[in-house]
Amino acid sequence: MKSLVLYSLAGALAACGARSASTNDKPNTMAETPAATTETAAARSTVYDFTVTDINGKPVQLSQYKGKKLLIVNTASECGYTPQYKELEELYKKHGDRVTVLGFPANNFGGQEPGTNEQIASFCEKNYGVTFPLFSKVSVKGDDTAPLYQFLGDRAKNGYTDEKPTWNFCKYLINEQGQVVGFYPSKVKPMSEELVSAIMK
Repeated sequence: MKSLVLYSLAGALAACGARSASTNDKPNTMAETPAATTETAAARSTVYDFTVTDINGKPVQLSQYKGKKLLIVNTASECGYTPQYKELEELYKKHGDRVTVLGFPANNFGGQEPGTNEQIASFCEKNYGVTFPLFSKVSVKGDDTAPLYQFLGDRAKNGYTDEKPTWNFCKYLINEQGQVVGFYPSKVKPMSEELVSAIMK
């Protein structure tokens, strides 16, 4: 009688264990879903989702640049890297069929972009003959970071990098689908082999 009770108890425990193992399979599979969903959402996000303001105060949908690479640069007028404006313009003129340069003046580093939008536009045209698109002054770091730069510097949003501007003239390379595919610090010149070869891919 005692052995029968033990046999029945063992059978019940085995059945319970089987049900538990079977049940546990499903939650583990479902637990992976949020991560996959987040990754998919990040992959769908592109710079084309953003509307920015040009240096003359007009709204610009970045989706109008579909089909070309973009080089997004935070610029400044009183920086040791300011002469890069010349190479940015050269890049835009020489490889404009492949890439559009977008300049976003910012005063976050060393207070080296103190001017108004009008002053910045005049400075760029007069000193460097800039014809590539310039946009209204923005913040690229801190609590008031512009939405576009929040996206560019957050891998969870852009699917590629957490790199944020560390000084003026940092560069983000965007592919023809609006996705971030490269980050280049200030010291990388616009006409460097490194950057141009990435653009020509």
